[in-house]
Amino acid sequence: MNYFAHGMRFVDRPYYLVGTALPDLLAVVDRRVRLRMKNVIPFTGDDSTIQTEVASGIQQHLEDDHWFHSTQGFLETSTDLSLLFRKLFADDEYARVGFLGHIVTELLLDGVLMDQNPGLIDQYYAAFEQIDPVEIEQATNKMATKNTDQLKLWLVHFSKEGFLRDYLDSQRLLVRLNQVMKRVKLQALPAETISILKTGRRIVEKRLDDLLPPEHFESQLIERKQL
Repeated sequence: MNYFAHGMRFVDRPYYLVGTALPDLLAVVDRRVRLRMKNVIPFTGDDSTIQTEVASGIQQHLEDDHWFHSTQGFLETSTDLSLLFRKLFADDEYARVGFLGHIVTELLLDGVLMDQNPGLIDQYYAAFEQIDPVEIEQATNKMATKNTDQLKLWLVHFSKEGFLRDYLDSQRLLVRLNQVMKRVKLQALPAETISILKTGRRIVEKRLDDLLPPEHFESQLIERKQL
C-alpha cells in the first residue's frame, strides 16, 4: 500500500495519519532510518499523546503492508503489470519488471482511491497542516533504528508539494515514477509507459475489492463507482 491507501481512513486523526506515512516517507528522507514493529509497539497504547498516535499510525502501516502484500489480488495485479512491463522491455533482460509491477500497483491504487473519494485528498493534506513537524521528528527518533534531523523538513515539503494528486493523471504519474527510478538508481521509463499506466489503472479498478478485502480494510469508507 502507498501513502493515501494507508492514511485515507484517518483524516480526523492528524498525528495517526502522519504515522501511517512515516515508513514510506523515511525511505525517501534516509533509507538507513527504519521503523521496526518491535521498536514501535512499546509506544502504542490507549492514550492520545502525540507519541502514541504516531506510533499507532506506524503500527497500522506495518500491519496493512503485511496483509496487503500477501493478498491474491496484489499478487495477481502486480504480476499482470509486471508482464506489461516485460513486453515494453522485451530487449532488456535486466529490467526490474517485478519491482515496477509492485510499485506501480501501489501508486495506481492510490490514484483510484482518490478518484473514487473526491475531496478526501484535500482532507488528507489538511491533516498535515495541523501537525507539528518537530514533534513528529522527536517521536519518530524514539522508535527508529537511527536518528534523523531531516524528517521535519520533509514533512513540510511533502505537504506543500502535494504530489499525491499527480497519481490521478497518467502523464504526471510517469514524472513521479521516474523520480522514484532516479532515487533507486534505475533507468528512466520511456513515454510508452503511459499506455501501461492507463491499462494498469483499469486493472486496479476492477480488482479493487481483491486488493482491499473488506475483512482487512474498512471498505465502508470507500464510495464505490459502478465499473
